[in-house]
Amino acid sequence: MAAPSLGSDMFDEIVMAEDRFHGEGYQEGYAEGSHAGAAEGRRCGALHGAKIGSEIGSYLGFALTWQHLLPKCTDEKNSKKMRALDSLIGMIQKFPYEDPTYEKLQDDLEKIRGKFKQCKREDL
Repeated sequence: MAAPSLGSDMFDEIVMAEDRFHGEGYQEGYAEGSHAGAAEGRRCGALHGAKIGSEIGSYLGFALTWQHLLPKCTDEKNSKKMRALDSLIGMIQKFPYEDPTYEKLQDDLEKIRGKFKQCKREDL
């Protein structure tokens, strides 16, 4: 009676081999895909972060340059320009560079972009 049991175990192994290999292949593929996805995510995040940093850096450079170039006159026109520049600089300084999980990151970035456009319209 031991022989049929041994034969059926061998038969089960052959029949179940496809399922076993499918499961093993899935696990290996999942692990490899997770690793590759994490690496791609880090690369993409670093690239996007660098673009945002470069954009904000150019806005800050623009604002600081014009802040130093504008005459220190107290007339209304220059005063309005200086307030807009000071506001832009303040928004940039408060921007959360180190916290990518900040909920209002995109909102704050859009506000900075809007303030920059306002400064450009001030005929600087």
